[in-house]
Amino acid sequence: MSKVIKVDYLARVEGEGNLFVELSDGRVSRVEVGIFEAPRFFEAFLRGRKYYEVPDITARICGICPIAYIMSSSRALEKILGVEVPEEVRKLRRIVYLGEWIESHVLHILMLHAPDFLGYESVLSMARDYPDIVRKGMKLKGWGNQVISVVGGRSVHPVSCRVGGFHRVIRRDELLPLLRGLGQVREYARELLEWVLKLPMPDLKRDAELVSLRGVGEYPILEGRVVSNKGLDVSEDVFENMLVVEQAKYSTSLRYALKDRGHYVVGPLARYNNNYDLLDPEVRGVVESYGYGAPLRNSFQSIIARAAEVYHAVLELEELISGYREPQQPYVEGVVRRGVAAAITEAPRGMLYHRYEINERGYVINANIIPPTSQNLASIEEDLLALSDKLATLSLDEAQWLAEQTIRNYDPCISCATHFLKIKYLTSTPP
Repeated sequence: MSKVIKVDYLARVEGEGNLFVELSDGRVSRVEVGIFEAPRFFEAFLRGRKYYEVPDITARICGICPIAYIMSSSRALEKILGVEVPEEVRKLRRIVYLGEWIESHVLHILMLHAPDFLGYESVLSMARDYPDIVRKGMKLKGWGNQVISVVGGRSVHPVSCRVGGFHRVIRRDELLPLLRGLGQVREYARELLEWVLKLPMPDLKRDAELVSLRGVGEYPILEGRVVSNKGLDVSEDVFENMLVVEQAKYSTSLRYALKDRGHYVVGPLARYNNNYDLLDPEVRGVVESYGYGAPLRNSFQSIIARAAEVYHAVLELEELISGYREPQQPYVEGVVRRGVAAAITEAPRGMLYHRYEINERGYVINANIIPPTSQNLASIEEDLLALSDKLATLSLDEAQWLAEQTIRNYDPCISCATHFLKIKYLTSTPP
């Protein structure tokens, strides 16, 4: 006996993807998480553009996490230009980035993922039974958007950020109003975490390699070494050299594995496990009271890591905003010169890698962008393979539900992940 789970359009994910799972003799014999969204050519049309245009262009890759693209690109280019931003600017970058974490995580937790755990088709039907947590969550998300707006000029594709810092000094009196009513925001974040900790969790334990940045004295977001739960510890500068690039015929996204180590997982679960000691003690106290301290090995528990990061972000933002000091200058000007450099920051969905090469006049020669979803795609399929026994015992509708929920564990941003395909000519002379 065999059966097929076929989903032409995945719901509650960002972008256009599909799913094909074939079960034969009680086991998953074939699994394909396909991405059919058209390639977007960002790396190609960055070539020939001035270095200072790159952050604003790459921000358009994603409307949910533009700050991540701005920061990864800015940091890589600053290495080439010899720029070291002052601590006040670095903290301001952290403020706006944490705001993005909040708005993105809450969007995923409530509107895309939590309905799976409770058997609802959408957040609209879930809100009828859980109106309080949805209302508070949306206010929490709105506060995260407000943080981005104050620092970035607007909440979607912010305009204040640039290579070297910001276009203008963000005044302290602009930030302080964010602290009004923060007690309520903090309460909402804690309530959301506790609500998530009570969700019924399907069981999926797999010995995956969890890769993230490792923070120094603070939970990682802007910088750090690349580490894993299996002993990996390298600088961001050599990370790309450790990767094997893969391509599936049914997907417009590339995939990645670590040389001699295999596929790996990035994202909140990896950050949580690799940096648990750097989470705010108040956050650790809450998760441990429910028995969910690190390590978390179940992919479905990624929603717990996200909610923990939301609470941590609110607590840290209170401290950063309260202690904010205006920088003397909004940005540091670098020396334009030929060079190549790479940088990684932690987007909400995981490590976002950017590498750029510019010429002596500051024009981009080459670019490479590796988003989190591309790094996770192979592991998503491996999770589905690990669920073979469970999927085989369920009805077709139940199996499809569980399979889609497994994909949504990763909060995949399919639009970010699309890449142009390699073309293999069949004739001896290309047309």
